Amino acid sequence: MKAIVVKEGGPLAWEDVPAPEPGPGEVLIEVHAAALNRADLAQRAGTYPPPPGAPDTLGLEVAGRITKLGAGVSGWQVGEEACVLLSGGGYAELAVAPAALLMRIPQGWSHVEAAALPEAYITAYLNLFDDGWLQQGETVLIHAGASGVGLAAIQLAAAAGARVIVTVGSDRKAEFCSAAGAHAAINYRDRDVADGVAEATDGEGVDLVLDLVGARHFEANIASLKRGGRLVFISAISGRKVELDISKVMGKRLVITGSTLRRRTLDEKAELVDRLLGRFGQQFESGAIRPVIDSVYPVAEAEAAQRRMADDLNIGKIVLQVRE
Repeated sequence: MKAIVVKEGGPLAWEDVPAPEPGPGEVLIEVHAAALNRADLAQRAGTYPPPPGAPDTLGLEVAGRITKLGAGVSGWQVGEEACVLLSGGGYAELAVAPAALLMRIPQGWSHVEAAALPEAYITAYLNLFDDGWLQQGETVLIHAGASGVGLAAIQLAAAAGARVIVTVGSDRKAEFCSAAGAHAAINYRDRDVADGVAEATDGEGVDLVLDLVGARHFEANIASLKRGGRLVFISAISGRKVELDISKVMGKRLVITGSTLRRRTLDEKAELVDRLLGRFGQQFESGAIRPVIDSVYPVAEAEAAQRRMADDLNIGKIVLQVRE
């Protein structure tokens, strides 16, 4: 089979590699589409190595057709279509996936849309509701609102009855976020984020901050949180180190935490899939919640697709088309 190979000091290449085989509890997927994530760029740069036992090939989510069942797999048949969260190996013609993480493709969705579902929506669900404790009627500030995870988080939070404020880097991205359900969008290049939050909330602040960026907005996060507010970090692309005035955390009784998805156990991930679908599965099926697709590239052009993401040009998910 062919897969994207990271060349030493060079571009990505679409080359022949050994085909994988499913083990117990796994299935083999004929990949039709694979979605990009920031983690792919970090892994390629050597700053985010795959967990032990995971494939070295990039790619954390795919959609396609099941071609082989490993021992002990039940509830799925060869020929059925699914999308799935992977620990790696998605930029390829074939990928091995845990059967416990398979998700049926919502009716009417393309493979491209389905490939954009697992990583973004599971990540958003985990950090909004499990780690962020978001409740109906609360207000959440989501940084990088126009990213794949950001837009997924907007949709899920709005569907849960929360009020959503986002930060973005352009007025065009602000328009997309508003269309996705954000009540206010702050262009951080034009104005101070904390001032924007204060204006959007009549000075009350927010209950939760979902930070997909890192150091850039840390001071604004602390200033914008209400007493008892929560701050969840899920990325640090703008920097990892900040200066913290502990008295502000104490005075507001803030909770600051961090979260990752990739290194969680299979059981933890399977439970997340069940909770996501249990709460929002009907909205996926009806199309009320649907991924925003920025662009689609042939898989052999993965280099150009990653460059678009690295340059922060995308609004929503970038997807690689592996098969028509």
